[in-house]
Amino acid sequence: MRDEMVSKEIIRSIIQEGQETLTDITLYARPQEFEPAGRYVLVGIRQAGKSYMLFQRAQTLLAEGHNAGEMVFVNFDDERLIGMTADDLDKILQTYALMGSGKPILFFDEIQNVEGWEHFARRLANLKYQVYITGSNARMLSSDIASTLGGRYMDMRVFPYSFREYLCATGVLTEKELENERWQYGKKRNEVLCALAEYFRWGGFPELLLFKGKRQWLNTLYDKILLGDIIHRNRIKNAMTVRLAVKRLAENIGQPTSYNRLANTIKATGTNTTTASVIEYVAFVRDACVLFTIDNYASKFADKETIKKHYFTDNGLLSIFLHTEGNPALHENLCAIALYRKYAERLFYYKKNIEVDFYVPDEGLALQACYRTDDDETLRREVAALVKLAAAAEVRRMVIISYDEERSIPLDDGRQVEVVPLCKWLLRDVHHLGICEPEESAIIIPVPGVFL
Repeated sequence: MRDEMVSKEIIRSIIQEGQETLTDITLYARPQEFEPAGRYVLVGIRQAGKSYMLFQRAQTLLAEGHNAGEMVFVNFDDERLIGMTADDLDKILQTYALMGSGKPILFFDEIQNVEGWEHFARRLANLKYQVYITGSNARMLSSDIASTLGGRYMDMRVFPYSFREYLCATGVLTEKELENERWQYGKKRNEVLCALAEYFRWGGFPELLLFKGKRQWLNTLYDKILLGDIIHRNRIKNAMTVRLAVKRLAENIGQPTSYNRLANTIKATGTNTTTASVIEYVAFVRDACVLFTIDNYASKFADKETIKKHYFTDNGLLSIFLHTEGNPALHENLCAIALYRKYAERLFYYKKNIEVDFYVPDEGLALQACYRTDDDETLRREVAALVKLAAAAEVRRMVIISYDEERSIPLDDGRQVEVVPLCKWLLRDVHHLGICEPEESAIIIPVPGVFL
């Protein structure tokens, strides 16, 4: 008989503390809707704001007439729960039965720390409990877990703040000001552009807003994820290979990377590894939600699995790997984040004789991320790739996302390529990407040599 690692008395204390926190915490409400009768699994990188989403949902339920005594909030990162097993999870229900009556509304934060949690979660659903679960491992959305849960939960990906959320959370703009778009004029515009520069460099982790030493905070977070969520959890012995793999991917943002080549560059440093190990380690980094990948739409199946573009879930994490000349990489990464949030696995890049950064085939949407477009040669190259893709595939809208330039480039066939500044694209266009007519106020600037 094993020793009791987690007692009911400890669980009782945790439940009481959670109930007090639910009523005391002050939140910036993020725009997220929950189905009234839904059960949810929220997954995202650590510090993305998943816990706050649970608090937000709890406060909504409190406003609807529930009381904190009906709720159980357990954070499985709590050091008092170290050693907890799936067999211990039922103690939560047993302890609550001694404290309250009826079925509690359950909020379980970072439950992936308890191996076998999914079987307990399925039983809760079968017993008609209302349950909200978070985790920092994308494997929680895998087909194996989904099969165990048996379709009883809805999944939700949680990212750090979008730029719209960032502006509201920092008090630069209100939702009303964002909607009427008057921020584009006067001193508000300068405030928004200054906020963009901060967001561009340091990303959107909610807690980061409280700290001046942003690089130090991000380094600490990355080390915690690397050591805890990746190396320790997956029992990796060759930690240097993981560190080098992430560093190399950061240095090659926007470039399709083969695992073979990645393994060879790591071995060139004197670190012993294999391609198979690198594939496995990068998968672990993706599972920890540090990276996401997009595939080449034009590739054969085998190449799709072995050659991908890798992006970081937040610009702040990418920034700690880059020097001052890293703006083009940060620019493309931020574009990738916004698109992935909207399209997920429907987002591709296109590379077959030509290369286009982003392609959403079911929207007929092709986009290039180009930090500067004031160089004619660069602009011709970006436009030429879009035009060639439009001749080879279904494309109904062509966009170049610049950092701060706006223009429209007419083509011989009557179509046009839109050059949209990053700020406007993040605050407006990214919310309704797809087919739309250009604004009447758009500046039409012919560019010699791009009419192909």
